[in-house]
Amino acid sequence: MPDTENNTPISYHNLGADGKRAYHALHQDLSSPTRPGIVFLAGHGSDMEGSKALAIEALADRHKIPFLRFDYFGHGRSDGDFLEGNLSRWLADCTAMLDSLTKGPQILVGSSLGGWLMLLCALQRKNRVAGLVGIAAAPDFTRTLIWDALSPARQQQMKKDGQIALPNPYADADVIYPYHLIEDGKKHQLLEAEIALDIPVILHQGMADEEVPYQTAITLADKLASDDVRLILDKQAGHRYSEPEQIEALLASIMDMHKKLTAGAD
Repeated sequence: MPDTENNTPISYHNLGADGKRAYHALHQDLSSPTRPGIVFLAGHGSDMEGSKALAIEALADRHKIPFLRFDYFGHGRSDGDFLEGNLSRWLADCTAMLDSLTKGPQILVGSSLGGWLMLLCALQRKNRVAGLVGIAAAPDFTRTLIWDALSPARQQQMKKDGQIALPNPYADADVIYPYHLIEDGKKHQLLEAEIALDIPVILHQGMADEEVPYQTAITLADKLASDDVRLILDKQAGHRYSEPEQIEALLASIMDMHKKLTAGAD
């Protein structure tokens, strides 16, 4: 039987030996080859109950758009030890949930880590992913924002200890980053070459983001092969991008893309 969270039914998808993934889906019976659904991909250490995920779900519900949100391995209500997660495992979650729980074209909306995963998923499922909306997208963050930010001495210490503790801007407890996350991230780097995606992309980025510098979004926009890329910079927005006016702008972008893709399929 489905579990519940804030009176919302939470279901579980079994991925065999890798355990179950918690998810909530809406209007999947309305899937159409000419009308894309929406899939939300959360950030590192976050879950599917965040304000952006719920706001997008409410938007999808109002417009009767198929929608899916879920928790990665080791996140939220899904099975797994958070410290055993990595890009490969979380990407496998994304493709498995996309393949098993959605039909037809999809718009992927990715926040932070989810912005990296949406790009990787789109590259692996070019026949399914019709458009991307990023929020403080953080491709390559294991290298650019963690490893490269450490001194050589701390890099060696991380290798020796197998992990490193770094300050968490949202809580008193540090965030633990295992060294295997850094090593696995090397297999999924994107920003050093052209990203072979020729689909519409909208990138929302706060210029006051202290975790993912806005220059990352500029680099990403430049590296995407698509000519249909919009970059929306908010000078006052931070990493969470969750103030009412920021969420309103995000929802407007999602609906703009949905209308464009629906009209283009007619």
